[in-house]
Amino acid sequence: MIVSALLTSVGINLGICILFFTLYSILRKQPETVHVYSPRLVAEGKSQLRNRFNLERLLPSAGWVRRAWQTSEEDLLSTSGLDAVVLMRVFIFSLRIFSFAGIVGIFILLPVNYLGNQLSLIDFSDLPNKSLDIFSISNVDNGSKRLWIHFSAVYAFSGVVCYLLYYEYKYISSKRISYFYSSKPQPHQFTLLVRGIPLSAGNSFSESVKSFFTEYHSSAYLSHMVVRQTNKLQKLIWDAKMLYKTLVNLKSKNPTQKKFTRDGFLGLFGRNVDLVDHYEKKLEDLEENVRMEQLGLSLTGEVPAAFVSFKSRYGAAIALHIQQSINPTEWITEQAPEPHDVFWPFFSASFMQRWVSRLVVFVACFVLTVLFLIPVVFVQGLANLPQLEAFLPFLKGILSITFVSQVITGYLPSLILQLFLKMVPPIMKILSSIQGSISNSEIEISAGKKVLWFTVWNIFFANVLSGSAFYQFSIILEPKFIPQKLAVAVPAQASFFIAYVVTSGWTSVSSELFRVIPLLYDIIRRHCTSIIDDEFDVPSFPFHSEIPKILFFGLLGITYFFLAPLILPFLLAYYCLGYIIYRNQLLNVYELKFETGGKFWPIVHNSTIFSLILMHILAVGIFGLKKLPLASSLCIPLPVLTLLFNEYCRKRFLPIFTAYPAECLIKKDREDQNNAAMTDFLDKLVTAYRDPSLMPMQHSSDVEGYNTPLLHSREV
Repeated sequence: MIVSALLTSVGINLGICILFFTLYSILRKQPETVHVYSPRLVAEGKSQLRNRFNLERLLPSAGWVRRAWQTSEEDLLSTSGLDAVVLMRVFIFSLRIFSFAGIVGIFILLPVNYLGNQLSLIDFSDLPNKSLDIFSISNVDNGSKRLWIHFSAVYAFSGVVCYLLYYEYKYISSKRISYFYSSKPQPHQFTLLVRGIPLSAGNSFSESVKSFFTEYHSSAYLSHMVVRQTNKLQKLIWDAKMLYKTLVNLKSKNPTQKKFTRDGFLGLFGRNVDLVDHYEKKLEDLEENVRMEQLGLSLTGEVPAAFVSFKSRYGAAIALHIQQSINPTEWITEQAPEPHDVFWPFFSASFMQRWVSRLVVFVACFVLTVLFLIPVVFVQGLANLPQLEAFLPFLKGILSITFVSQVITGYLPSLILQLFLKMVPPIMKILSSIQGSISNSEIEISAGKKVLWFTVWNIFFANVLSGSAFYQFSIILEPKFIPQKLAVAVPAQASFFIAYVVTSGWTSVSSELFRVIPLLYDIIRRHCTSIIDDEFDVPSFPFHSEIPKILFFGLLGITYFFLAPLILPFLLAYYCLGYIIYRNQLLNVYELKFETGGKFWPIVHNSTIFSLILMHILAVGIFGLKKLPLASSLCIPLPVLTLLFNEYCRKRFLPIFTAYPAECLIKKDREDQNNAAMTDFLDKLVTAYRDPSLMPMQHSSDVEGYNTPLLHSREV
């Protein structure tokens, strides 16, 4: 039943992928939907679709595939930034290692597995209903010399992966340096965030900052901007913005017809008033409250944090890497993010509050991980048809239908697991946002790490262990038997993970192309509501959810490379689809709202190293179970060598992703000495990190001008 269920799952998902590709090729050419499928082109004014009817719009076209393929890396770098290039390099790296793995696995290991002695027990006429074990290493005879082929493949594959890891780390490091050299002066390159400012008697935080940096960094110090507690002010501004939109929508329905409401509780009590006049009065009151709150914050409301700007990048780097005070919890410095990347809510948190928040987030992640075991166990019950019939005997009649049983065991478990996983990235992003992070990019990176390890534990280990004699507790109590237990458990779940790659990989990447949720939202907003909103917001790419997914498939491919190489063609198909689709999305759909400078690559590197070590542990266990102790012993150096390689890469490349070296900073500063625009840049740097909510604001009197912003900002 396993092979036939898998074939059913592949067929269903292949049909879904073809359907998504066809619909996308048609719908992206429709004027009313182009802003859903190419919002970046619309925002940049590059969409040139005509409004008159054209039969060509109803025919699918693969022109977008050609354009995505032909775009050079330099074009992608100039339009989407270094993070987009890193994402594409992840796909290129994965395609390279799994192309090698596919050649070795499909043309060498798979025939060796298939020619095991278990073939004498297989009925070729009923092959679709047999287990996938005949294609895995489990089918090779115990003690067989053919196992040395698998041993050699493990060593060769480990060497290829490490070489490619080194090459990509070196390449992206050089790209990061080149990107820095080619960039214009940016405020965050000259600015630090200083927290834990001690309050001295008779001085404000602002005065303390100026006094400290004037005394100890007099030659490099330029200016500072103290952070203020603006949570209440931001809520007032948000309320005013929402009220303005409501007022504009109300006037757009029928400008000549007056509408009335009661000015009391919930509009049910009080006297009748004109609705437009009522909202205009409320808007004026909100604006006045905003002005009063801003005035109050200008006099008080300081928190012990400030953005301190320097005259040079090198001066900022010196202040960043030197402890400023005898007390390490005071005058804490860290690199400032880009001004538009600043996450304002948690600047008021003290050192102890941030530490407690990290502890709370850790506990919350642990609880979420434990709770997620419930759907995992349910999914494993679906994958095990006899167990499902035993728990739900009334379904025996339905489950006796071949197609139904194949869908339930082959397609439905992965689909249910994928639906539950959709909730994880938003939750992890919320948890990361309350850790005291100072930037949205930092939140994105932190959330990505949480999602990755959550996925590895709950999708890989939880499924492997719960699906194979419930080894969770025994594996913790007896760690020395981990290789043997994993060697038994992991191959047994090969069919589930192949179906998972097809369901979660092929279908999800195709649905990313189709953008179902934004399309439905747009249809409802345009045709089922009267809301008029001309603000066009280009979506930001969800690195925190997509990169962990890509890396998890890489873990499956590396782990099952020599155990069950049948998974490799499905992974190659996923990475080929992802390479084209994500290039198209980055060029036409998404706009990167912030730039990390390629800091996602160390996560990719560490995840691949973890996958290699897991493969080595499995190799030690599987060769031991297969009565080949010499091969098992010879695999022990592999994780040691891999960790040494990782340590070398960490020493060689990771510092470049942590901070730019003095050589680069000084060279860039010397170039700026001959730049006439630097004087103007330093003047603007003084106010670059002013909280947007503290900017002077004036209410727009032109309520009917739908493109007129609610609040006009002006410098003072």
